[in-house]
Amino acid sequence: MKHLFTGLAFCLATIAGFAQCEADHTVEASSFIYAPTTLTIEQGESVAFVNTQGFHDVNGVTNTLTGESFNNPADFSLGSIAGNADGVCMGTVTFDVPGTYNYDCSIGNHAEQGMVGSITVNALPTNTVVDVIVNSPDHELLEAAVLAADLAGALSADGPFTVFAPTDDAIGALVAALGITAEELLALETLGDILKYHVVAGEALSTSLTDGQMIATLLGPDVTVTITDDGTFINDALVTFADIPADNGVVHVIDAVLSPPVVVTNTVVDVIVNSPDHELLEAAVLAAELDGYLSAEGPFTVFAPTDDAIGALVVALGITAEELLALETLGDILKYHVVAGEALSTSLTDGQMIATLLGPDVTVTITDDGTFINDALVTFADIPADNGVVHVIDAVLLPPAPVPTTIWDIVEGSEDHNYLEAALLQQGLDGALNDTTVLTLFAPTDAAFEAAAVAYGTDVDGLLALPYLTDILLYHVTGGAVMSTDLSDGQVVTMLNEGTTTVTIDMGVFINNAQVTDPDLTADNGVVHVLDALIQPATDGIQEAQISWTVMPNPASDEVRFAGLAAEATAVVLDLTGRQVAQLAAGNNILAVGHMAPGTYLVAVTANGTITTSKLVVR
Repeated sequence: MKHLFTGLAFCLATIAGFAQCEADHTVEASSFIYAPTTLTIEQGESVAFVNTQGFHDVNGVTNTLTGESFNNPADFSLGSIAGNADGVCMGTVTFDVPGTYNYDCSIGNHAEQGMVGSITVNALPTNTVVDVIVNSPDHELLEAAVLAADLAGALSADGPFTVFAPTDDAIGALVAALGITAEELLALETLGDILKYHVVAGEALSTSLTDGQMIATLLGPDVTVTITDDGTFINDALVTFADIPADNGVVHVIDAVLSPPVVVTNTVVDVIVNSPDHELLEAAVLAAELDGYLSAEGPFTVFAPTDDAIGALVVALGITAEELLALETLGDILKYHVVAGEALSTSLTDGQMIATLLGPDVTVTITDDGTFINDALVTFADIPADNGVVHVIDAVLLPPAPVPTTIWDIVEGSEDHNYLEAALLQQGLDGALNDTTVLTLFAPTDAAFEAAAVAYGTDVDGLLALPYLTDILLYHVTGGAVMSTDLSDGQVVTMLNEGTTTVTIDMGVFINNAQVTDPDLTADNGVVHVLDALIQPATDGIQEAQISWTVMPNPASDEVRFAGLAAEATAVVLDLTGRQVAQLAAGNNILAVGHMAPGTYLVAVTANGTITTSKLVVR
């Protein structure tokens, strides 16, 4: 009796196991093989794995032979189980993601013995709203438009979408009404917006539409549903065929193209364009390509000269209106008429200075005669716009002429070149840097003067008292405007004192041993390059160009060795503020620099009454 119950229990378990293994396809596992080894199924179908012999599992995660991931579209696995001739259900797997799935048996050496398999899952054919349009013989022009506007990808996404699809006849009627070709329609910049006005984000079945319903489109503005005895209308277009299903929404065929509502704007540009007294200003704004900028959010205040005002300027300049519109400075002139912000007439005060888009201010003057912007009378104030306000004026505002900037202005206005300014003034060289002769000045900073003074064993006053100071200063100037991009490694530059300097480009630009720390300060009469040290011509007592010693290694991090020093020579190391940070006594040639912060230093060697200097870089 016991054996009878045992057999009955096994039979029931087997039946239950096979019930669990009901699937679209079956793979049997037996000794060292899955059958079939390869299988092709459709997306969403299931596979039952049945063990008919031995002890096996289904491993679709990590390749047992290589230890690397199978990189399946999705991982899957079934635990190990013993099989028998009747078949034992290992489990079922539903494959929802298309692709190829590889798997093996990870028990013992089963995979090595050839117990591997693969399942190819074919993707189900799609039927998106785009597919509905593409497959319709009545929507070839709509298909072309969707492709031309690059909307096919967006409308093939999950959605759902509702598309009101005008037929070829409907689009043809629009083309005829506009007097253009189908190709010209497809090339319209607004094509994408027109199509978005035919699409709703959501599934709007005909049975859910109600009379008078307003539905927001992808473009933004609503379409209006009207239901009468004649049918269902979207705006004025009749739905001729409703509820064509798609995987990601629904398509309704309509007999006319839906035209998006015209968005009425009233920007400061619109105010100018719509004014009969500002046709020349309109032409100028368009010629200077400022219409887009002045149609932005703003707010802007525009002082708008009339056609009469611009005509008076044209006569005064002795040019034509066309020549005025062709001026290179037209954009700057217009920007001098615009303020970033809303300046209503009630907020203006007498003597007020208002910055313009160009930069320079305009001046408000309020008298009994009215409100003036510079010398132009405001003849009509506070014309409102969506993005600001327009004031009509009776004259053109001319920007102030730019103040010339000379090399001398740059030196005089610099907080770091007081000693250079004093030296140039003392030697009467300021005038040469302030006239029209084009020059290039290599300008040592105050710190460079202080470091040089210490190296010479004096102070800055002593440095400025040197009899050959003019020679030193002229050694920092060359003729012409030499930009940093004009310099090349190894280039020799002749200076105004007829001495030469050498350009080195290596992790920076160096003139002799002085580094250019701020290049290309442009002036109307040349250019200024800031230096971190004085460069010194061959002059009695200062002979940088004839250095007979070297310091190695350079750059250094621990210590440096001097070569070529005279027996009585001494050396000091200065930072770029002129502070002494190390000293080498006479008779020595090794100097420790490991205690010094990384940076650039000046080494000054004194021998036989002569001071020579060189750069040292500590890392």
